[in-house]
Amino acid sequence: METSKILIGYAIYIPVVMFLTFYVSKTLFKNSKIYMLDIFNGREEIALATNKLFETGFYLLNIGFAFRILEMSISDNSYQSLIENLSYKIGGFSIYLGIMLFLNLYLFFRGKRKAKASRKTQTVVVNG
Repeated sequence: METSKILIGYAIYIPVVMFLTFYVSKTLFKNSKIYMLDIFNGREEIALATNKLFETGFYLLNIGFAFRILEMSISDNSYQSLIENLSYKIGGFSIYLGIMLFLNLYLFFRGKRKAKASRKTQTVVVNG
């Protein structure tokens, strides 16, 4: 009986974390194209390629982590234990996903700031 509840847990956990990963990724990388274009001075080809590489890495890290923490054990063989275990796993993964989202945003903002500073330096040299 415990095995069937664990399989039910996996059948719920995997689609939920995959959905969360894809949703966050699509939202982040759809909106980050603007930052990439700014970082790369409007050079669309390199900006979009870099954005796609970031997106691929995001998928690999997050899906890999989701499967890494997949192991589930139900202590008292009850549905309550199953739900509590699922909420712990999905909640923990959601926190991790949020941290990864903000880490990526930090990298985008940092890249934008460095690109702006670089353009300012280039302007001074050209005008100087």
